[in-house]
Amino acid sequence: MEKQKLFINGNWEEGVEYEELRSPYNQEVVAMIPLATIEQVENSIASAQEATKIMRDLTSFERAEILEKVSNLFTERLEECALILAAENAKPLKAARTEIMRTAETYKFAAEEAKRLHGETVPLDAAKSGKGRFGYTKREPLGVIAAITPFNFPFNLVAHKLGPAFAAGNTVVLKPASQTPLSAIMTAKLFEEAGLPEGALNVVTGKGSVVGDLLVQDARVKMITFTGSVPVGTRIKEKAGLKRVTLELGSNAAVIIDSTDNLDAVAARCAEGAFNFAGQVCISVQRIYVHENLFEEFVEKMKYYTSQFVLGDPNLETTDVSALINPTETDRIEKWVKEAEQAGTNVVIGGKREGAVFQPTILVNTGENLSISCNEAFGPVVSVNSYKTWDEAIELVNNSEYGLQAGVYTTSIKKAFEAADRLEVGGVIINDIPTFRVDNMPYGGVKNSGVGKEGIKYSTEEMTELKFVSFKL
Repeated sequence: MEKQKLFINGNWEEGVEYEELRSPYNQEVVAMIPLATIEQVENSIASAQEATKIMRDLTSFERAEILEKVSNLFTERLEECALILAAENAKPLKAARTEIMRTAETYKFAAEEAKRLHGETVPLDAAKSGKGRFGYTKREPLGVIAAITPFNFPFNLVAHKLGPAFAAGNTVVLKPASQTPLSAIMTAKLFEEAGLPEGALNVVTGKGSVVGDLLVQDARVKMITFTGSVPVGTRIKEKAGLKRVTLELGSNAAVIIDSTDNLDAVAARCAEGAFNFAGQVCISVQRIYVHENLFEEFVEKMKYYTSQFVLGDPNLETTDVSALINPTETDRIEKWVKEAEQAGTNVVIGGKREGAVFQPTILVNTGENLSISCNEAFGPVVSVNSYKTWDEAIELVNNSEYGLQAGVYTTSIKKAFEAADRLEVGGVIINDIPTFRVDNMPYGGVKNSGVGKEGIKYSTEEMTELKFVSFKL
């Protein structure tokens, strides 16, 4: 069992205090994690501040070269990184390998974006008083960025913070989720190997109440990029003052199934979107609204595909669904399912624990005011309800405090464009589930789902300051 270290100013530092990191699946201790002190957090910010000039002076080519090397290193170390995921967040190996491949691709996108970051000319003579003037814009790095990341995709969602930050010439202090520090530490090792300047990346582990609050309130930090819960995101926004803030928060993503030429494929895809990584995905399929003519057939087909999932140890090649991140979350999901049952909801499949694993669960005829309908489940539970009219389906999806992504299956091009216009979400996915995401697309929600956009190009722009320059000729 290895004692991990903090990464500050290019050095690996011992902690003053440590805590045990336990496997979500079997509660075995997998590592000892240092709890950063106030002084160590202060030092990490100071080292990031000191390194801003070095990063700013790197050429676009040099930044891209570092990111390209990191991308290649993730490809080379794929299996090692996948095993880290299985150990620290119980991600089944099949899904873990997919995440590492996506992580390598995300850094590759960032390397390419480093070479594309530029401004534009402004036609000043379009204004009456602009004659004889030439104007242009340029994008400059903000400086120190604090990245606070979640447990569910600890390699790839870190890449969505670090890749754009370094592509733009910023420095970063990274505070990973308490349950997934090993992936952040491995990421720091790979950046160190790739030749990132000392101090440009600092990794501090510990309690959010200590590390997070210091990062959010320190004047040297110019931007907070956070992925996590609505309550924490709200507190960050309140405390951040005039800092730039990007928040990727919760969701209870919905799918409308209006019409399709292949209901089997739709049912299989919805089962995948609902139960992949035990539903611990921001855009996991949580609510499905099916036209009444397709409802019964769809439920039977989805039940069949759900029954095919293999539950168990994340280290086994055959496992599809493993444990939730901690027992408290399993208790919560169990409570929500019981609440739904007591309200008259029908449990079509699942609804029980199998050791540390909660069975993939389909609920039918769920009330709109139940916890499982109006809150973010973040677990292997999906509700399926029928609707009569198209307008009703749109209203049901919009009847939520969240708005990250939504999926729509329809053979009508008119309805597809209507959905794109009328759904109150950040992303509308036509003829697929809302769980679809590739790492170069814009990603971010409305309502309580967040502020700002991720996706490498869009994050890189968020992490720069636009400067205007004018010449009088």
